[in-house]
This record gives sequence, structure tokens and C-alpha cells, in this order.
Amino acid sequence: MDTQRLASLLAHFPALTLLVIGDYFLDRYLEIDPALAETSLETGLEAHQVVRVRCSPGAAGTVTSNLRSLGVNVIALGVIGDDGEGYELKRGLKATGVALAPLIETRERFTPTYTKPLIGMRELSRLDLKNRTPLPTHLEDESIARLRDLLPRVNGVIGVDQVQERNCGVITDRVRQAIATLTPTIPQPFVVESRERIGEFRSVIAQANAREARHAVSADSLEACGAELQRRNQRPALITIGTEGILVFEAATCVRVPAALVRGPIDTVGAGDSVIAGFTTALCAGASPREAAEFGNLVASVTIRQIGTTGTATPAQVLAAQQANE
Repeated sequence: MDTQRLASLLAHFPALTLLVIGDYFLDRYLEIDPALAETSLETGLEAHQVVRVRCSPGAAGTVTSNLRSLGVNVIALGVIGDDGEGYELKRGLKATGVALAPLIETRERFTPTYTKPLIGMRELSRLDLKNRTPLPTHLEDESIARLRDLLPRVNGVIGVDQVQERNCGVITDRVRQAIATLTPTIPQPFVVESRERIGEFRSVIAQANAREARHAVSADSLEACGAELQRRNQRPALITIGTEGILVFEAATCVRVPAALVRGPIDTVGAGDSVIAGFTTALCAGASPREAAEFGNLVASVTIRQIGTTGTATPAQVLAAQQANE
């Protein structure tokens, strides 16, 4: 894909609206100054002194941040708690311009939160707040109903299945089955990433990293894993393989799309979210799956150079990355 083709795709982005359904987390960063450390009078243990708190949308929220930075209109659908963490999450989403009306707020659930203490750029042991009971049936029903209602209004959908515990996140077994029923009836791309269950989705474009693909499919090679994911869904599939790029599977073909050139230190946290945002947006703008994978690689090449945060990429940054690779 040359710069002219890339610019043509980017020109379509402001007219696109994507729906992101799945698990919205709050990422809370606690910046600690070790020079201010105190000793607790009660326990005798070191008391870390937090000098700054940063909050940002995580998981599905990382995807929406990437989409908004690319200039795409975004609608959020998920289930969050009616709590302080939910307030901070909504504030972060609203600040980036995400449409929040479909988000379901309830006192029956926590807002999932990753609390990350930092000393400089070093992350200490993380503190996780997650729901560890199944999503109530009436919240599943409401999620499915809102998804069905929103599909005709969007150009594409991204599903983010972040929660490892089965049925404790938004994309439960029932919601996954509803997706499999709805997707054959729509022309829009529906692209899904899942930490533990990518092999259980049907009729979607599956994106997985190497670990997720091997977990989903018992096969001798990544090529065989990807071919099986494509066969199960009857849609293209892609497997991200880090510095080696992306494997794209269509029907009986497998093509490796090389990673974009990156120099200097990198931080790969959130790279997969950057890829799925870029890949799906490019598909919706008219790119082929291979072109969309190239675009996803370009977006990730920008975001991984942003150290200590889950970065985003603007169209200008993506164009610059493309020119650096020509």
C-alpha cells in the first residue's frame, strides 16, 4: 500500500461510525515518589506516597481511544458499575468523544479496574477489581437488545472479550451466540479479539495473537491455527506475531504482512488493541484484509513507541510511519 492509497483510506474515516461492544475497564495509574516513603506507625511497613493519579479507559476503552484518535465516530456498548470507578471511566470516554448512551450502568456490577502503582517507569504489583460472578440474565438480554438495535446504525463492530473468567464479562456464552446469529444478517465487518475464547466465536473476523490462537486450536503451526479459525467463521482471520507482523487468512490462502519499521525503545502494552482498531477501520473504509492488516501494523508502530502508556495514533502519525517505511 503506497502513500496515495493510505491517504485515500484515511479520508473516509471521519464519515465512519464503529460500535465497540465488550469489557470496559478503568486503568488507574498511581505515580509513587520513593523519596517521600514513610513507615506506617501501625504496621511498621513502608507506606508508598502517591504524588499523582492518572485514569484512562482500558480494555475496550483502549480500542475506542485508538479509533477516536484516527478520527472515527465511536459508540460504546458494555456493562459498568454505578460507582466511582464508573464515573472516572465515563469521564475518560467522554473526553475522547465516545458516544456513551448505550453503556449499561448498574449497582449489580463493579466497574472493572486495573490499579497500577508506578515508580518511574517500573510497574509494581497490580491491583485488580473484577466481577467474579456471572453476568445476570437480564443484563445479557439488555446487551443483546442494544446490540441488535445499534447494528443498522454503524459501519462496523469490534468485540472485546477481556475477562478471563467465563460468563463474568460482557460477552458471555449467550451474548456470543447472539453475535453468531446476528452477524450473517449484516454486511458490516464484525471483528473480535478474545483473551481466552477466540475459538468459540462464529461468523466473525477473528483476531488473535500467537498464544490465543494456539489456545483456541490444537494444531502444529500458527498457519494451521489461522486456517482453522478462518474455516470455523467463514470470514478472514488474522494472527498477530509481534515483530514478524500479521498472518492474514482468507479462504485457502495465508499471507504474512510484515511489521512496520520501528527504531528505539518500545512498549507493546495495548498493541493488539491498536491493530484491531486500525484493521477494522481500514476494512470499513474499503481496504482489503491484507491492506487493513498493513494499516493495523502502521497504527501499532506508532503506539508502541509511546512508553508507559497505552498509546494512540493520529492520521498524520500513520502517514509519517508509512513514509518512513517506503
